[in-house]
Amino acid sequence: MDNPVLVEVLRGGVVESRHRGAVAVVDDDGSTVLEIGEVTLPVFSRSAVKAIQALPLVESGAADKYGFGDREIALACASHSGEPAHVELAAKMLARAGLDESAYECGAHWPLGQEATIGLARSGASPTPLHNNCSGKHAGFLCTCCHEGIDRRGYVAHGHRLQEMVREALEGVTGAVQGMDACGTDGCSIPTYAVPLRSLALGFARMATGAGLPRGRAEAARRIFSSCMAEPFYVAGTGRADTAMMEAGKGRIFTKTGAEGVFCAAIPELGLGIALKCDDGAGRAAEVMIVETLARLLPAGDPLRAQLAVMARPVLKNWRGIEVGGLRPTELLAG
Repeated sequence: MDNPVLVEVLRGGVVESRHRGAVAVVDDDGSTVLEIGEVTLPVFSRSAVKAIQALPLVESGAADKYGFGDREIALACASHSGEPAHVELAAKMLARAGLDESAYECGAHWPLGQEATIGLARSGASPTPLHNNCSGKHAGFLCTCCHEGIDRRGYVAHGHRLQEMVREALEGVTGAVQGMDACGTDGCSIPTYAVPLRSLALGFARMATGAGLPRGRAEAARRIFSSCMAEPFYVAGTGRADTAMMEAGKGRIFTKTGAEGVFCAAIPELGLGIALKCDDGAGRAAEVMIVETLARLLPAGDPLRAQLAVMARPVLKNWRGIEVGGLRPTELLAG
């Protein structure tokens, strides 16, 4: 079955491109609230599950040992833009455990943020692993290793004790087996697992409410979500979708993007988890999909619903600033 078209790209008043995808919304007891397209086929969650991958950092007591607050925990869940504040905080997190960037095994790339890249290039410096969008997550991994007395060497590898802790957290929250038959290697070198969208949505509903989770894990999940919603800049960065959505939500919604058109989110007050995939991997279409889904789930008349609905219909401009088109959700997605 082909997934339906959920986002259209307009040039003038004519549809120029179409994006297909699937959306799953589940409550914390596993009941389906909304289902569009094929939500049982496995998809790689990529960076969308960083909040779940951060559970060992909080559950183990490492976050408390090293004095991490909302900003550090948010950065541990981030796909950040590599702006100076992100880089500096990641370095400070490592320093709390007596480490520096040489401990990283995530690789280096130019910052995701254009201004950050320009600034770094103008300085004559080259990117380091601290600029990697996953450097906060890896700082959390390394700090967990140090706290637990685990040999940090090879911490990114499948089978390493740290990655087994992460895998167990993913399985425990989503209820889906994270097996070798559906395991790949993520951009930052850690294992990534393909699981159904429905399982991911259930996991985020449980993270939001704690339902079905042991007490300690439920408390850690709420702390992680609270930190991300309190410090959305550290989850993404200037002008990024996750930051914009959570800033608009003011503590009411959690969102996290993943590569190749994956997005996960939660609305804690409604006890709902969301997971979606844009089939062709287009990030701009996935952003429209997640914002429109969030808006659709909120009550009519809620000011946040109206604000998100506007965000789900972005305008496209050319290099002269002339409006040339836009993106819009289809009627099926808008409901």
